[in-house]
Amino acid sequence: MKSLWETITESNPATPGAFHARLATVAVRELAGGSLFGDALERLRGQCVMLATREQLGAALALIELDGVARRVVLCTPDLDATQLRFVAEAAGAQWQVTDDPSTPPTPGLPNLLVPTRPGGEPPSRRASETTEWILLTSGTTGTPKLVSHTLASLAGALPRAMPTGGETVWSTFYDIRRYGGLQIYLRAVLSGSSLVLSCPEESVQEFFLRGSAAGVTHISGTPSHWRRVLMSGSARTLRPDYVRLSGEVADQTVLDHLRASYPDSRIGHAFASTEAGVAFDVNDGLAGFPAEYLDGARNGIEMKVEEGTLRIRSERNARRYVGHSANSLAGEDGYVDTGDLVELVNGRYYFRGRKSGVINVGGLKVHPEEVESVLNTDPRVRMSLVRARRNPITGAVVVADVVLQEPAQADGEAASAQIKRELIEACRAALPAHKVPSALRFVPALELTAAGKLVRPGA
Repeated sequence: MKSLWETITESNPATPGAFHARLATVAVRELAGGSLFGDALERLRGQCVMLATREQLGAALALIELDGVARRVVLCTPDLDATQLRFVAEAAGAQWQVTDDPSTPPTPGLPNLLVPTRPGGEPPSRRASETTEWILLTSGTTGTPKLVSHTLASLAGALPRAMPTGGETVWSTFYDIRRYGGLQIYLRAVLSGSSLVLSCPEESVQEFFLRGSAAGVTHISGTPSHWRRVLMSGSARTLRPDYVRLSGEVADQTVLDHLRASYPDSRIGHAFASTEAGVAFDVNDGLAGFPAEYLDGARNGIEMKVEEGTLRIRSERNARRYVGHSANSLAGEDGYVDTGDLVELVNGRYYFRGRKSGVINVGGLKVHPEEVESVLNTDPRVRMSLVRARRNPITGAVVVADVVLQEPAQADGEAASAQIKRELIEACRAALPAHKVPSALRFVPALELTAAGKLVRPGA
């Protein structure tokens, strides 16, 4: 596959797309008349460059210039501390650190290159000489990050190269584009010549949606937890998107139904992807899970199977390898990547039951937190929930749940609170085996999300 710059200029000579950040808008075509790096671009040729920008805009522009020039580009998320940055630099063999913040301290052993977020000067030669490795950090990682190697071909091999017919497309996403989910939306926008509205962690949902509305967002992506926050905020109808996309977590039927009610004229789909396995499939029939026939032979070059209860994927979109973790094999001997996501076949459809690593053991019986959350979230009074384990001297663990109500005032007063808790537990008893029923519920005003927009789960 050609470099990112060559692909977008040959497919879309006018390069009409633009990046809309919170404080600036930069048209991609501005890169044709200038450069972020100027003469320094040649110094980065064949080098391993660590992108440690504070804002997404600098990273969005730098990726276009560096692909095909740098030997390796490492996408660092802004939540990494100095120790983690040093680990990433050493594991990836970084030779340069690119930042947009002059106050960013250099990582030991690396020269700092300050990059502006608007091109200027004479355009340098963008002669492609490298098949650039794109190094991503797995989302949801705490402690020592795990580095995964992709190429532009594995990241974008199946993405459209032309703007869809029927009007201008403007993408947006809650994800940070330096994570796999956000990078997929970034590449969808850039390769099709569309514009992209970048999110900002300092913004409220209302501010983000107002900015997206002003930019004319037509397609928008986020995790189910992102979308539950949108629904809680009352800002959902600030946007009128043509397409709403969910990925990154289990999309249960309740959140899909709520989004359908808020966006009756929109296409609503959910996708499965992971940093290691790549994008596997989209589901656009309005139902949770995915049809069993998705496992019947290769679909769009992607093969899937279920083994030992987990979904496994083999395709050209799989990551190539782990970086700095040579002892850890990414794919099995048969080439399939084990996603670690448990699925169950029910009436011709597979449903996600949670992460293999997140199973709660109650006296030797397994409980998948997402299965219990799905039951709790079905109640119209519940906006979102988090099921977790509590240690128990007899069974080892019991199931408990934190619940966010649609209207917190509904639980004002001890009697009202106790009544709702009883009714929610009774609903669980009616739908689940006894060992999966929460022994206690707690009402909370909000649930914490990771930087990738997923629920923060104990031990994740």
